[in-house]
Amino acid sequence: MQIAKSIAILSLVLPSLVFAQANTPRVDQREANQERRIEQGVASGSLTQREANRLERGQQRVDNMEARAKADGVVTRQERGQLNHAQNVQSRRIYNEKHDRQHDYNHNGRVDRPHRH
Repeated sequence: MQIAKSIAILSLVLPSLVFAQANTPRVDQREANQERRIEQGVASGSLTQREANRLERGQQRVDNMEARAKADGVVTRQERGQLNHAQNVQSRRIYNEKHDRQHDYNHNGRVDRPHRH
């Protein structure tokens, strides 16, 4: 009787442990923040459409890395480190593109040149 009870409890707990191993809330939250930063850059004109498209492709690569890491049901410490590194690289790219001299403030699809006085 005791063994049957233990097996029943394990059958309920084990799947949730495997799911917890493959769950990546930090990665997901960071992806959402970076997507928001890209959208904000397009809305403000600090990112051109071409820059935004390039950054979106970078975000997709990070998303694909996450999917591969989750594929076996466990995201290892090494995979988490690789995901974190990829997100750091992507974050720097977003910052650099938003703060370069290419802008599209009037949203006409052309790069606005800074006025020189």
